[in-house]
Amino acid sequence: MKKNPALVALAYLGSAAVSLVMVFPFLWMISSSLKPTRDIFADTLRLIPKRITFSAYESLRNLAGIPFGTYLANSVVIVGFSVLIGIAVSSLGAYAISRKPMLPGFRMVERLFLLSIMYPYILLMTPVYVVMYRIGLLGSRAGMVLFLALGPIQYFLFREFFVKVPKAVIESAEMDGAGELCTFLSIIMPMAKSVFMTAILLGFIINWDNWFPVLVISTSMKSYTLPVALFNLDSQLEVNFPEIMALSTVVSLPVILVFMLTQKKVIAGFAAGSVKG
Repeated sequence: MKKNPALVALAYLGSAAVSLVMVFPFLWMISSSLKPTRDIFADTLRLIPKRITFSAYESLRNLAGIPFGTYLANSVVIVGFSVLIGIAVSSLGAYAISRKPMLPGFRMVERLFLLSIMYPYILLMTPVYVVMYRIGLLGSRAGMVLFLALGPIQYFLFREFFVKVPKAVIESAEMDGAGELCTFLSIIMPMAKSVFMTAILLGFIINWDNWFPVLVISTSMKSYTLPVALFNLDSQLEVNFPEIMALSTVVSLPVILVFMLTQKKVIAGFAAGSVKG
């Protein structure tokens, strides 16, 4: 069937309009970070600044008396280790449950993962605070990493892929004398590269912006991540609007860059490990 050029052009124009609406807030945020406060409120929707100033970015070198590098290092360490641990635990757990779903306790673990998706974070804060205090991890990076490592979404993504792996592939590995861990590392992981990339990206996006658990577990501003520093900056009585926009831009850029670098693998991962409807 021949496509109508007018309808195709209309579809592209509609897609471009929707894209512009979606990207406008981000462009406005960058533009506002480069304007003086007076210009932001004088012409609010103007994207191209009349006067460009980098003073807001220069002020980020020290936030509340703490160097910017401290917040950045906390974000990289906490998010990096939480993603690595979360991917390792969720992938191994999903593989084990997909292979032996009837073993005692496996179904209960899966239901708990599902429950953790539906359960609001804010209701977990009191028990998490008490547990972290009891085990001596309150205010530590290790405590934040352990809490953020929980990856129920990644678990279900892995599980849906693993149950689709042909049994003949695993059986042939068993006939060659490979154990479960060897089969997982040498056969299943290479097959699931796109799913792993998707899970890593999801874990990074979720944990990078997850400020509330870090705020609760922290006992000092020196353990804050960048999103928590942004929340703290936004809650001050004397609000420096360009500085907030500058820090928001800095916090958003890593997520955008990571997605741009991995988008092809991510799309393939969603197609390979999508949840059945």
